[in-house]
Parts: sequence; structure tokens; C-alpha cells
Amino acid sequence: MDQSPAEFPSNWGRWGDADQLGTVNLITAEARARGAAQVRTGLSVSLARKTPTLPLMGGPMAALRANTTAVQTIMSFTGASPIAMAELMLVTTHHPEVTHLDALSHMVVDGQVYPGIAQAASSGPTGVVHGAADVFAGGIVTRGVLLDLAPGGMLPDGHAVTADDLDAAAKRVDVVVESGDALVVRAGWDRVRDDGRPLPGMTSGAVRWMHDHGISLYAGDIGDASPPIEDDVPGALHRLGLLRLGLLLVDGAQAEELAAACAEQGRHTFLFVAAVPRILGTTGLPVNPLAVF
Repeated sequence: MDQSPAEFPSNWGRWGDADQLGTVNLITAEARARGAAQVRTGLSVSLARKTPTLPLMGGPMAALRANTTAVQTIMSFTGASPIAMAELMLVTTHHPEVTHLDALSHMVVDGQVYPGIAQAASSGPTGVVHGAADVFAGGIVTRGVLLDLAPGGMLPDGHAVTADDLDAAAKRVDVVVESGDALVVRAGWDRVRDDGRPLPGMTSGAVRWMHDHGISLYAGDIGDASPPIEDDVPGALHRLGLLRLGLLLVDGAQAEELAAACAEQGRHTFLFVAAVPRILGTTGLPVNPLAVF
């Protein structure tokens, strides 16, 4: 549908050979100010999924729990008083039920991660030393734009999202996407609930559209199509966006509450804010993105 990986645009070297921020470099002071100007009513909406937890169990059910649950907990007693209770949490970061930020070290092709760093120099047994998720702990603050690809419904099974789809969604709500914007896409799908059906996903042409428009971050209820889109780059959003462009990805976002808020507010732009915990050396971390109107 578009170019092969070798022909696709690349941001390797654009911000230096050791860059760890990728397209977040596009969020200039002007872009942040444009985002801040979107705050008028103070309404705040989360784009994160509500992630269920289950007790961490031993015995014959342990494997089943580990394979199907994103977050498992053990309640522990930490002191002499009943209020001194805490959880030990086992989190599968890249699980579809966890809204998470993919670090730039997450995608490896031909032994390299963005921006051309050898995997061995990026991560090892002790964790990630280059391109870890915690480099974004200071927060991502910019203007956010919601493009609803299926207002009031959902995209067809296996729909290949193209640049034309994104243009049409922007035209429908009279939004001009600008460099540094965070893009939130709603397709009406839930990867967990709709598991087993052919999932819609981004084509290489759609990823090229994001590059051409200077998108700093992508968050949506769809990502890469499953199964892969025929005659296109498999996993284009990760293989081309994350790896070649350094496009920051928030996987597993939910956009239903945001779509409702946009309808209520009468606009599809807002202040986008996201930050990850300052946990060092990971390929991804849970994140709670916020849209503020």
C-alpha cells in the first residue's frame, strides 16, 4: 500500500545519533502553549483502560492466571497495625489490558532499535540503558487531537486505516493537525473484548501521514492490524512508526469517554498530558494519559 521499510522516511540522526526522545522533540514551547490554550472549562478525561486485578495464586490455577491477567496482586502485612497493608503487584506492561507507553527500545529489527543503536548497547540482563520508558517521566504536554474514524459506531473488521481515512476524520470536525500534536484515534474497538475478530489497524500510508503532519505521539483504541494487512508492511505502526520515526506510542488507550467529552464540548482538540512512573530501565510503563478541556 505504501513504501517498503527501506524506502520509508527515517528520523535516525535527525535529533542526533544517541537521541532518546524521538518525535517528542517536535513538542516545542509553541506546541505546549498551543496545548495549554485548549484549557477553558477544566474538564479532565482519562484515556486509560480500567485494568482489572486478580490475586496472585499458586497451585494448578497459577499458569492460567499468569496468561490471562495483566495485573496480579498479593496483599501483604507491613506492620503492627491493620492500616499498614500494601500490595505486591506483578504487572505485564505490554498486556492489552494495560494502557502503556512503548519505549523506543521496544521494537528491534535487524538487531537495532531507534535511532540505529545496536540492541546489545540498548538493553541487557539488567534492563534498558538507552531508550527506556522513564526518559518521559518529566511528562508529555502538548495539544491533543481526537480523530474519530467511526463516529457512533466501529470500523469494519480488519479495516486498513489509510491516510485518506485520517484526512476525512480531520475534515469532518474541521481540525487542522499541526506539528507537535498528539494524535488520539477512535475506531470503536476494544482489543480485549473483540479478541478473535480481525482487528483494524494502521497502514504504512497512515504512519506516513503521521510523519508528514509532525505527530509527536499516537494513542488509540487500535494499533497494528491483526492479522497483518495484506501487501503492506507488517506491524507498520511499530516497525515504521516506533522504530524508524521514533514515534511515541501509547498502546491500549480507550477513547470512548474522550469522544463523549468532545461531543459535549463541541470540539476535538484539548490539552494532552501524560507521564510515566520514574521506574528505570524498562521497554514500557503503564501510563494514564489525560485530555483536559
